[in-house]
Amino acid sequence: MTSRSLPSPELVEVAPGAFAYVQPDGSWMVNNTGVVTGGDGGYLLVDTTSTEARNRALLAAVETVSDREPRALVNTHHHGDHTFGNWLMPAGTPIIGHVTCREDALAAGLLAAQVLAGPDYGHIEVRPPDLTFTDSMTLHLADREVQLIHVGPAHTRSDVLVWLPEQRTLFAGDLAFAGGQPFLAEGSVAGYPAALEVIRDLRPEVLVPGHGPVRRGDQVGELLDDMAEYVAFVDAVARDGHAAGRSPLEVATAARDNRFAAWQESERLVGNLHRAYSELDGNPLGAPLSLAVVWPDMVAFNGGPIGCFA
Repeated sequence: MTSRSLPSPELVEVAPGAFAYVQPDGSWMVNNTGVVTGGDGGYLLVDTTSTEARNRALLAAVETVSDREPRALVNTHHHGDHTFGNWLMPAGTPIIGHVTCREDALAAGLLAAQVLAGPDYGHIEVRPPDLTFTDSMTLHLADREVQLIHVGPAHTRSDVLVWLPEQRTLFAGDLAFAGGQPFLAEGSVAGYPAALEVIRDLRPEVLVPGHGPVRRGDQVGELLDDMAEYVAFVDAVARDGHAAGRSPLEVATAARDNRFAAWQESERLVGNLHRAYSELDGNPLGAPLSLAVVWPDMVAFNGGPIGCFA
């Protein structure tokens, strides 16, 4: 695969004691993570990343904030770009996630590295959450409260928001893509708008998306509006195509020239339509879809293998 030069990741303090580790350009497997510190010097890590090299660079950046071992790691969902570095955590560090995050991480294994096979992943292992919850959980880092709120199925079944109420700062995981199309094939087209409303109700002043630049102030609402308008577009196109008996690939190809086409990963439209069709067929929200069916259609829409530059 042809490589491309990307800017270096950057650890940015987005609120007092809260840091976003932003990895440009936010494309496939190039995600953001976070670090939340407490007054006692301890810290919480929000997600890991994809390749061994990227994960070791993340941990080196974290050492500039704290020289301690992490108190805990929270996975916002099960995808490999947010979990493939879990194995680098100390054995005594609890990994926290929604109960379905554990289930889906174990079921997926290293599949993401096999499907998006371009990068050198180095050594990676599956280490799922070992401390799980269903609806919500509150963590306390000395004087800092951190709320974990389950809002899936949306991007996946296991989506969790990491919310700092006093700092009004949100780590949104892949419920928010800044510059890329949301990916809902393993989540829910019907459930995604409800998850966005939970975020709106929190009224964050800072939002760290799972991919792309940090959003602040009015940019937060603009990003949420973009996400909501995108999923409304997917829903409308899916309903028309489903009623007409056309396949998700046919519908996506006919709708290729849309106002969201310039966003990264336009091939996600096909996967999102597969999810919408599943729901229109009456299947439960978040019901498993066969990647063996969805991914080839995405590749066909893309006109060839899907690039990954992690």
